[in-house]
Amino acid sequence: MIYSKAQTKDIEKVFSIFSAAIKHMEEQEIHQWDKIYPDLKIISEDISKNQMYIGKKDGKPEVCFVLSEECDEEYKNGNWQWPDARFCVIHRLCVSPDFQNQGIAGETLNYIEKLCKSQGYDSIRLDCFIENPYSRKLYDKAGYSVVGYADWRKGRFELREKKI
Repeated sequence: MIYSKAQTKDIEKVFSIFSAAIKHMEEQEIHQWDKIYPDLKIISEDISKNQMYIGKKDGKPEVCFVLSEECDEEYKNGNWQWPDARFCVIHRLCVSPDFQNQGIAGETLNYIEKLCKSQGYDSIRLDCFIENPYSRKLYDKAGYSVVGYADWRKGRFELREKKI
């Protein structure tokens, strides 16, 4: 897998990954994302802020995610284990349905952790939809602890953290 920052020319590819994932999740009764979030405007902003990454294998985009120091106000609900640590936040980690169940999400998390550590971060934070058993299992297996909860439009999310 080759990871790089997404560029403006990648907007349609990235958006198609999210669109396919939303459709796939809906078929599984996981109502995490929809046409409102994440939409083309949000993805465009992620790319223009230089925060969206895309992972490609054999030239095919398989996964995308955002890394930033930004987090929603609801993150104040976290009982963060390392409150004074320099942290990075993972947003919108998404594997194309065509490539799911192949270990790509776990491989991508390993890449993210190494990248963040090399950039001087001490921990990683994220939020995880409680009604998505696949992402919960992924983050449990990778060692991300639940430190609180946030409630957004689509329901309850776990706030998670891992020291790297």
